[in-house]
Amino acid sequence: MTQYAIYFNQQWVGDHPAEWFQTRVEPSTAVVRDMEAAGVLVFAGGLEENLADAFSADATSGSVSITDGPYTETAEYLGGITIIDVPDLETAKVWAGRVAEGCGWPQEVRVIR
Repeated sequence: MTQYAIYFNQQWVGDHPAEWFQTRVEPSTAVVRDMEAAGVLVFAGGLEENLADAFSADATSGSVSITDGPYTETAEYLGGITIIDVPDLETAKVWAGRVAEGCGWPQEVRVIR
């Protein structure tokens, strides 16, 4: 079995009215329920969108420094992540497609090593 991260950057979601987001609740939660039922779900969740609520930890200087806000300012930031544990790449692709359909925006997939 191999674990895969299925994730998106918040900017990939696009601009939609609140009503559109409500149409994504059932299909996206249905995919999570299906992953649970199939025994492949490790974790799924969206991340806080307000970057002011983020903090960073950096130990590269030899001591730990905790700083409010993101570690670095970037044009895109992680919006959500799903971790699955599946037997092969083809199965990972199927679940990634299901997540993309359920959410209504693109997903990127990477093997967890």
